[in-house]
Amino acid sequence: MELVIGTKAWSSWSLRPWLALKRTGAAFSEIEVTLRQGEVTTAEIGKISPSKLAPALKDGDLVIWDSLAICEYLAEKFPEAKLWPADPALRALARSTAAEMHSGFQALRGECAMALDVAPHKLDISEATQKDVRKIVERWNQLLTRSGGPFLLGEWSIADAFWTPVATRFRTYQIQLADYGDAGAAQAYADRLLQTPEFLEWERAAKA
Repeated sequence: MELVIGTKAWSSWSLRPWLALKRTGAAFSEIEVTLRQGEVTTAEIGKISPSKLAPALKDGDLVIWDSLAICEYLAEKFPEAKLWPADPALRALARSTAAEMHSGFQALRGECAMALDVAPHKLDISEATQKDVRKIVERWNQLLTRSGGPFLLGEWSIADAFWTPVATRFRTYQIQLADYGDAGAAQAYADRLLQTPEFLEWERAAKA
C-alpha cells in the first residue's frame, strides 16, 4: 500500500488516515507532497489521486481519496486492528463524531490551521471559533462520560484519529479548554491524543 500525504506539519487531513494505518501494523510506503506550491502540488498529488488532493491510499489498483473513506476501508481490511469500537452503540457514536469532525467546525479550521512547525503562542480567536471550541468540549465530555475513556469511545479508534489534529490546534494556539466549560476531562483527553506513539512519530518527522 502507498499513502499520499501532504506536508506533515500542516496536513490535518493526511494525519488522520496515517494514524489509522499505523495502528493496523501493516507495511506501507508514504509519498509526502509539499503543500502550498500551487499547480506543482496539484500535479504531484494528481499522479495518484483522482481528486488531486491529499490524502489518497493506493492498494494495488484501488485508489481511495478521502480520509474517512480510507479509514473505513482500513477498518474492513484489518478487522483485527479494531479501528472502530466493538460495541454497536459506541461504534455508532464513534462514526457520528468522526463524520461531525470531517464536515464541520469551519471557523476553527480556518482560523487555527494545524501548524506543527510553529511554537505555541496565544491567539485571540473569534466568537465563531469560540463557539466551535465550546461545542467540541461539550462533545468530548459527553462521549468520555458515556464510554468511561481513556479515549473518546473507550479504546483508541478512528474517532480519535479524527480529533488528533484538533488537539494540536488547541496546543499551538494555547486555547485553554477550562475557559470553555471543561472540568478537566477534555483537556486530559487532548493531552492523551498528543502522547500516542503514532502521533509522536508523525510529529518528529514533521519537525525534522
